[in-house]
Amino acid sequence: MANIKSQKKRIITNAKRAERNKAVKSELRTRVKNAVDTGSDDDLRLAVKRIDKAATKGIIHPNTAARRKSRLMKKLNAAAK
Repeated sequence: MANIKSQKKRIITNAKRAERNKAVKSELRTRVKNAVDTGSDDDLRLAVKRIDKAATKGIIHPNTAARRKSRLMKKLNAAAK
C-alpha cells in the first residue's frame, strides 16, 4: 500500500474510474448484441449512440469506435440481404 497521500487518492480515483468504464463497456456490448439480434433501426441507433458517447468520454479510442460501428453496419447490411 502506498504511503504518499496523493498516491492513496490516485488509487481510489482509479478504482472508481475503472468501475465506471467497466459498466459503460458492458452496456456497449449489450447494445451491439441487441442490435445484431433484432436488426431493428432503434436498437442500431442506440448502439451507435453509445459507441459515440464512449469515444467522446475517452472510454474507448475514437478509431476503435469507428471500427466497431463499421463492423456493426456490415453485419446488419449482410443480414438484410
